[in-house]
Amino acid sequence: MNKEEELEFIKQMQETVEIMKQDDIEDNPDSEFEEFQCDCCAKIAPTAGSVLYGDKHFCNDCVLYAEIAFGLGKAKTADEIITMMEDKRLEELCNYIKSEEKRTLN
Repeated sequence: MNKEEELEFIKQMQETVEIMKQDDIEDNPDSEFEEFQCDCCAKIAPTAGSVLYGDKHFCNDCVLYAEIAFGLGKAKTADEIITMMEDKRLEELCNYIKSEEKRTLN
């Protein structure tokens, strides 16, 4: 796949993943407000547009990263995506701990 084809693929994935999210909201409006902690990036995210890859639950943003990585041959499994996102996940967890510490001090 050349760069132009890769960019077109990424654009298609962005559109597809956004449609998935909107479809979920249309099918279940509560999914826009129901939250979970993403196994990939550790963000607290809406269930709308999220996907289970085996026992790993990815938020909509991480679904986009995963599908692009799968499509471009950069990863084959959800665990590989999680490893690729390790820095982001650790940063998110540290931010959560800091916010909890501030909350408990107030």
